[in-house]
Amino acid sequence: MTTATSFWIVAPQTGQFRSESLPPLAPNEVGVRTLYSGISRGTERLVFKGDVPVSQYPVMRAPFMAGEFPFPVKYGYCNVGVVVEGVPAWQGARVFSLFPHQDYFHLRTDDLLRIPETVPSERAVLAANMETALNSIWDSDLRIGDRVAVIGAGVVGCLIAYLAAQIPAVNVTLIDTYPPRQTIADHLNIPFQTPDQVQSEFDRIFHASGHPAGLQTALQWAAPEAQIIEASWFGDTEVCLPLGEAFHSRRLQVIGSQVGSVAISRRTRYTSRQRLALALSLLADDRLDALFTDRIAFADLPEQYPRLLNAASVLGIIVKY
Repeated sequence: MTTATSFWIVAPQTGQFRSESLPPLAPNEVGVRTLYSGISRGTERLVFKGDVPVSQYPVMRAPFMAGEFPFPVKYGYCNVGVVVEGVPAWQGARVFSLFPHQDYFHLRTDDLLRIPETVPSERAVLAANMETALNSIWDSDLRIGDRVAVIGAGVVGCLIAYLAAQIPAVNVTLIDTYPPRQTIADHLNIPFQTPDQVQSEFDRIFHASGHPAGLQTALQWAAPEAQIIEASWFGDTEVCLPLGEAFHSRRLQVIGSQVGSVAISRRTRYTSRQRLALALSLLADDRLDALFTDRIAFADLPEQYPRLLNAASVLGIIVKY
């Protein structure tokens, strides 16, 4: 194929399709036909609104993003496809890549990961979110027997809770202001509470709600010497924290976790590619299908994108090509 259709954010809260001409395949490249892509709601919402701070333009570039912040940009990083041409050994392989929303593209094989046979193609779109959750766990000092709270039952928050619950004797509570999220928590066999129901202290608190109030509340629920791992990204929103009162006497820690770098505790053992491969392998659990609430056709993406980013009822989104 010599042309492709891609989704671009061209102005605040405005997206459109563009046609692209593709150069000939290089010797180490393959042609990938997209099967599904996923929408990472938190980050893509900030990009869609134009809320990426100027100081963070270089940091926030996705690996295969095109264009320049704030607009126009081709953005996204949850792509599942099948190799249809190029390197013979890769022909027919199901692959995951950090490529934006586009129906066909060329990429080096070094930038692709084969999807394990145990992971369905649809569920594989969660790989980038699982990688974020995995890195957050690695950024913490999570130990056997800890009391854990995860604030924010979005996709990343649910995946953090899912991973933490696999550790023996770790008691995990998933917390969200939106009560219907309990259905997702029940599928994952994780206790759920709304903030007004919380009466416990926690040793490790993962904040993934994307709202400053969630991080402020985390300080109130922190046990002495607890860690608060901040997995949200607020764009250019200022966040005020009450670091007086008992913050110092309780020796609390607030740790920023960001997937752009492998957690310090694992950098000598894992490259970014190895971390992503591990994240893919962790998706071999049918319970994770409960994270998907919406499926749309690629042709409907420009029209549906604003709703999908902003509706409280939406969780995981699969775009079908």
